[in-house]
Amino acid sequence: MAPDKAGRTGPLRRCLLTGERGDRAFLLRFVIGPSGELVPDMATRLPGRGWWLSPRRDIVEQAVAKRVFARAAHRSVAVPVGLADHIEALLVRRCIDALGLARRAGLALAGFERVVGEIRSGKAAVLLAALDGAEGGRRKLVGLGRCLPLVCVLTAAEIGTAFGREHVVNASLGAGPLASRIVVDAMKLAGFRANAAVERPASLLPGGCDRMTVLERHDRRN
Repeated sequence: MAPDKAGRTGPLRRCLLTGERGDRAFLLRFVIGPSGELVPDMATRLPGRGWWLSPRRDIVEQAVAKRVFARAAHRSVAVPVGLADHIEALLVRRCIDALGLARRAGLALAGFERVVGEIRSGKAAVLLAALDGAEGGRRKLVGLGRCLPLVCVLTAAEIGTAFGREHVVNASLGAGPLASRIVVDAMKLAGFRANAAVERPASLLPGGCDRMTVLERHDRRN
């Protein structure tokens, strides 16, 4: 398994639109259903031939406009209306669900002071800050958790849903598969939301930090 140009060594797949090869863990997979409908495969587990795209809103929209799925499959493909918005919603749901599972397992805590305590005790592996939260509070977390990834892709209401609250601005996750899953899905989601970001490489991801592509703020979409 040869490394790609970014130095990652996971299983590689080619983006159907750009032709660029990348680690499949950080790409979007699609399959064609029995009735010819295009189905986003967020968990990469559905049977059938998979087609891959880089996780960015503009790439998904261009792929739909250029009919790349039909051309690649050599058949008619029914693409859902608003595919990019649908993918964004699916990724939000995956992040919320994983965060909720982590909370019930005792691995996720909410509230600035509790997050600070987790950082200082060395228990925090991932920090979450609300996309619509105050920049000052976010920067304080960055300063305290210097070596920790900061996920800023969900709104306070969305994070709150995972904790059974109306709003949560700051949260932390302990290390484990759920933390890794949230970081990977958040990286994809960052490609669909303005001002969303996942900052800092994280060694907790499968294969280590050399496999993580940090998605900075997506000004390139504008």
